This record gives sequence, C-alpha cells and structure tokens, in this order.
Amino acid sequence: MLSTDTAHSLGDALGVPVGSDTGAPVQLEGGLFVQQVDSQRRFERSWQEIQGYLMSVLCSAGVDPIQAEELTVLPGAEEVLALLEVRDQVRSGRWDLVIVDCAPTAETLRLLALPDALGWYMERVFPIERRVVRTLRPVLGRVAGVPMPRNRVFEAVERLHAELGEVREVLSGADASVRLVLTPESVVVAEARRTLTSLSLFGYRVDGVVANRVFPAGGDAWRQGWVAAQDAQLAEVEASFTPLPVFHTPYQPSEPVGTDALRGLAVQTYGDADPFAAATGEDPVQVERSGEEFVLSLALPLAPREATDLARVGDDLVVTVGSHRRVLALPSALRRCTVAGAALRDGRLRVRFEPEQDQWRSL
Repeated sequence: MLSTDTAHSLGDALGVPVGSDTGAPVQLEGGLFVQQVDSQRRFERSWQEIQGYLMSVLCSAGVDPIQAEELTVLPGAEEVLALLEVRDQVRSGRWDLVIVDCAPTAETLRLLALPDALGWYMERVFPIERRVVRTLRPVLGRVAGVPMPRNRVFEAVERLHAELGEVREVLSGADASVRLVLTPESVVVAEARRTLTSLSLFGYRVDGVVANRVFPAGGDAWRQGWVAAQDAQLAEVEASFTPLPVFHTPYQPSEPVGTDALRGLAVQTYGDADPFAAATGEDPVQVERSGEEFVLSLALPLAPREATDLARVGDDLVVTVGSHRRVLALPSALRRCTVAGAALRDGRLRVRFEPEQDQWRSL
C-alpha cells in the first residue's frame, strides 16, 4: 500500500511511522507492507537533468538562481514520481495486490491526464524540435545567447515520457481499477459523478463506490434530519452509478486509526464480500467493424450531452467533456477513414468511420 498524496497521511491513518531510510516498503503485519515514496530520490533520477537545463536558460536571462530553481520545479512532481514508484512495485512481481491511496479528486485527474498530454507533445512536437535544435544549435547559441539543450536533456525528456507511458499501461490495464470514495452529500455526489465520467474519458476503469460516514438510524431529531438527507443522496448514488456496486461505511463513534480499527471498518463496509473482487466491466475504448464501417466507442458514463464535444484533427480524435479533454490517437485503420457520425447514448460515445476509397484496400 502506498500513497500519491503529498500530505503523507497514510501513516497517520495506520497509526505507525511508514518512512524508511531507503524509501523501501515497511512491513506492518503479516503480508501488509506500506511505503512512503522518497520523492527526492525519484526526482534526482527522473527530472534533475531537465531542471538543470531550464535553470541555465533562466539564469542566462538574468533570473535569480533561487527563483530559477523554484520556477523549474515540475508541477505535481511528488505525485508524478510516486506513480513511477507504483509502476516499479507492480512490475516487481513481489505483491499480490498494490493499493494506491490517491490525492483529492482534482489533483488526481490532472495527474492521470499527464501521460496523454506529454505523449501528444512527444509524438508530434518533440521530434521536430530536436531536429531543429541539433541543426541550429551553434548558430542559436551565439545569436540568442541562450544555452541550447544537449542530447542528454532530450534523452531525459524521452526517458520521463517512456516512464509515464508505462505508468499509464499499469493503471489502465485489465488488472487495474479505481474505487471512488464519497460522503452522501449533494455537492460531493455531484463531484463523484463528474469524476466517473472523467476517469472513463481517460481510459481508467471504475469498479465500485464507497459511501463513507453514513449515519445510522435512530437518535434525536438532529441526527434523524441527517439520516433523511443522506438517504436521499444514497438513493441518488445507487441510481447514478448502477451497475457499479455501492458499499456503505457507517459513521464511527471514534476516528478509526490503526490496523485493528481499519480491519473492523472493512468488515462493516464489505461484510462477506471480497473487497478486492473488481467488477471492471467493459473496456473503456473499443473499436469494432459494423458492415462497411468502423465504430469507435468510448465509455462516458453520466456525461451530459450538452457538455460533450467531438472533433477530428488530423490523425487524432479530440473528445471534450466539460473542462476535461482527451486527444485519442486513432489506429492506422481509422486514420484512412472519415467520420460519418457520432452519438452519445447508454453511457458510451460511439463514433462511426467510413473508409476513404482512394486510401483503402479491401480487407
């Protein structure tokens, strides 16, 4: 178990220190290991070369070295580097299950969108930029007075891109899924609905929902008011997230800290059900043949039609839902097709493609 939350509250919840001198997982009991990622060590391996170049550019422009260092810190660096650790632990083969405690919703969504965003830049802009700099480095360095990046800087960027691509493969693979945790309040439920749509947009599977801090029935009028309000929201949760399972965690008489208290909380939440039995369902992105056409479908549960937009840009399909946008690189077969139509129904966006006869060979 490890956390991508920079608050490092996992040890507080377990009631024990989880850090180590080496940054390695610490055994708590039985087969349970907990890890607090050493972001500094990861930083030195994955970002230091790139930051060094950026600092040299800013310093040559007269920026104070201390300010230059602050300006070149990778946004969300600690969370990104924690995800690289997730990849390493999953691929190590040491563990039956890896549980990742994520940061709050907005931070996590930005983090999970990063591999796609960097991938677009690396595939389209980066090769051209590298060729131009290699050709013009001597001239630009003398004329502009700005240090040009060396090959090792490009190699560091390529290495980070490859690592984030591997992270995405791990987190969106058939054996991975996300479980949403919410409290039964109207604002929180609305945010969870949007989160489900956004996670699906970026190709991540959601396997269930945990409704946390549910008031038990009984008590005085004040508590009964909360029970009635929560019951209305829990009904909304059941209706919104079907067919995903919804688990209820009752409000505890005291804060559950430590493995014994958390074990009891798990029993109350899941009962006899296997908490690790993920109902992953359909693949988020599918391509199938339909007569003479191809149909690309993308899971977008709860996506409002009026906030959903679609555009074809070259070899990419750009899908926008609200404030979130994903650029999907089309497979080679669909690149030789034109978009014939699209429809959003039953929680999936279906885009129809017709082959262009002058570019297509009979299959």
